[in-house]
Amino acid sequence: MTIPDFDYQRIQVAEGVTLTAAVAGTGSPIVLLHGFPQTHLIWRHVAAGLAVDHTVICPDLRGYGASDKPAETDGSMYSKRTMAADIVALAAALGHDRFALAGHDRGALVAFRAGLDHPDVITHLACLDVLPTLDMWNAMHGVNAAVAFHLYLMAQPPGLPEQLIAGSPDAFFGSFLDQWAKDPAAIPADVRAAYLAASAAAIPSIVADYRASAGIDIAQDRVDLAAGNQLGMPVTVVQQDWGSALGFDAQALWSAWAPDLHHVTTDAGHFMAEESPAEIGKILRDLLTR
Repeated sequence: MTIPDFDYQRIQVAEGVTLTAAVAGTGSPIVLLHGFPQTHLIWRHVAAGLAVDHTVICPDLRGYGASDKPAETDGSMYSKRTMAADIVALAAALGHDRFALAGHDRGALVAFRAGLDHPDVITHLACLDVLPTLDMWNAMHGVNAAVAFHLYLMAQPPGLPEQLIAGSPDAFFGSFLDQWAKDPAAIPADVRAAYLAASAAAIPSIVADYRASAGIDIAQDRVDLAAGNQLGMPVTVVQQDWGSALGFDAQALWSAWAPDLHHVTTDAGHFMAEESPAEIGKILRDLLTR
């Protein structure tokens, strides 16, 4: 599936790694990154609206969708630092040395890392429905952590997680689409089928992405925390009210990383760009005026 009226390009971003990206519009650039278990299609409604007066770039992340899926040779292959460098290289190849960046779920973790590693490149940053990796792991305690069982499963050494998920990929990936959406109709049958097919074809790389978040990503976040590094650009975070349910203050956790923070709680489900595209589009437009 494709986003109507968007041009699709294959762009090399690293040695042996090419990303597929949908591009449309003119004006100041904004890159939109998807999450799990999805592809760039999550942005189809929001992207169309922003493309009226912005250059909108919607890639499939390394390891997802129609982008390349290099084998996990070491922990850095799917680190958020590596994946963020992909996005900076992609934008540069399209002629943009500075751009706004919005990410959902896994894409938000990539966006967060891009903001820390490339502060002169990222002009505005939006992160949807995540905590920074280090804070995410610290916030999980006791039985409340069961809501994120997949984090622990995919953190295991290579072999067992991939084998278990491959045994019933539609049931595994489909369970998240079912449980995390407050409005299931926001993900119609053809889009759901596209997500499931793309995820089933990317099991090793998806697991590698999550495995990195239990290892190298935490280590890199700790280095930044110890050095006092923060996100210097305007930052907007949009979240469900997970904090009150799981016992943490999401806004306070984000404020430690982002001094210029606008924190929004939404009534939409996890897949908010699909469930509430008008709301998310307005939030992103408001961010771009800061």
